[in-house]
Amino acid sequence: MSEFAYKGRSAAGGLVTGKLDGASADAVAGRLVSIGITPVEIRDLATSTSLTLSDLIIRLGGGQPTTKDLVLFCRQMHTITRTGLPLLKGLTGLMQTTHNDVLKAALVDVISGLESGRELSKALDGHPEIFTPLFVNLVEVGEATGTLDVAFQRLYEYLSMDQEVRDRVKSAVRYPIIVLIAVAIALAIITVFVIPNFAPIFRALGDDIPMPTKIIMGVSDFAINFWPYILAAGIGMAFAASSYIKTERGRLRWDKLKLRLPVIGIIVHNAAMSRVTRSLAISISAGLPINQTLRTVSASIGNSWLGQKMASLSGDIERGESLSVTAANSALFTPLILQMIALGEETGALPELLDESSDYYKREVDYDLENLSAALEPILIVTVGAVVLILALGVFLPMWDMVARAKAG
Repeated sequence: MSEFAYKGRSAAGGLVTGKLDGASADAVAGRLVSIGITPVEIRDLATSTSLTLSDLIIRLGGGQPTTKDLVLFCRQMHTITRTGLPLLKGLTGLMQTTHNDVLKAALVDVISGLESGRELSKALDGHPEIFTPLFVNLVEVGEATGTLDVAFQRLYEYLSMDQEVRDRVKSAVRYPIIVLIAVAIALAIITVFVIPNFAPIFRALGDDIPMPTKIIMGVSDFAINFWPYILAAGIGMAFAASSYIKTERGRLRWDKLKLRLPVIGIIVHNAAMSRVTRSLAISISAGLPINQTLRTVSASIGNSWLGQKMASLSGDIERGESLSVTAANSALFTPLILQMIALGEETGALPELLDESSDYYKREVDYDLENLSAALEPILIVTVGAVVLILALGVFLPMWDMVARAKAG
């Protein structure tokens, strides 16, 4: 007899976990079925005491599906629902072919939920770390209206555009980051290995060592003597900052700060606004009420500070204000976008004009990204120039003094 840990679904669709003794996994599965539990996972505890690297990564919160994984999932689901393939059969095929372990485990649970009679949207809602409220709500509307294929098509287009913007941002900032890392590595090598070799020569000047040289020598000595403490302090500060950002208050402050960063802030804001207006257009065209749409979109912006302001708009909508008036009071949108929202309400073409607004913001992001390198180059040049100047003064000033003394002597 071995002890098995199991996960299953009750007759009501709730998640059930526990442990049972049995001769085999099949025997445990039979006992679970006999008491009204549909098994999802059965694991022999005697043979699963060791963790694989992938298991450890998943337990630590890693290995989450990327936007590309979800884009592929939506495209495949669009094909399944459009062709009329049964959901259970289609999802089983997707589960067997997906390469992401976290998504595969979620799909196993979703399939179990469907087998127990749950709706697809409810089954997806059990995994909020993968499927956002916007994702779940659009699927729910698609189920209610019989247009699941349209819902997954909209999600595919939305996620594809979102992924395109993210990729362009990463590509634009890659060069500046590489330059800054290279400068940091060069500074570390000079501080730890180069300056100590010049130190005995500099000390020959006695009390006449120039101030830049004293500063460089002091920094070098401190780095060499206390590098374990510097490393520990750096790791500690990074961990503390990461932990603080994960809190609600820290996340709000960090997201607000990102919007105020020079050069980068405007790109972050415009990218968020493109995502917001696109989400609004998709949700409204799918038939979601405005107040529910605003709450749903606020959780899917990717910036908690903007999301908080978006969520507050739903209260004004519920009090009878129009979207155009509420949006104007929020100070989130540009005058052009506000005019398009007002026109959309008057003409009944709000989703189409919100799509136009999203395209406008996307064009702004594209333009800013194309000019990002040019905008950051002066900052990089000044930074690198300042570093080179300090090192040059620190190294060459004492040498010039020594040459001057030799000539005078």
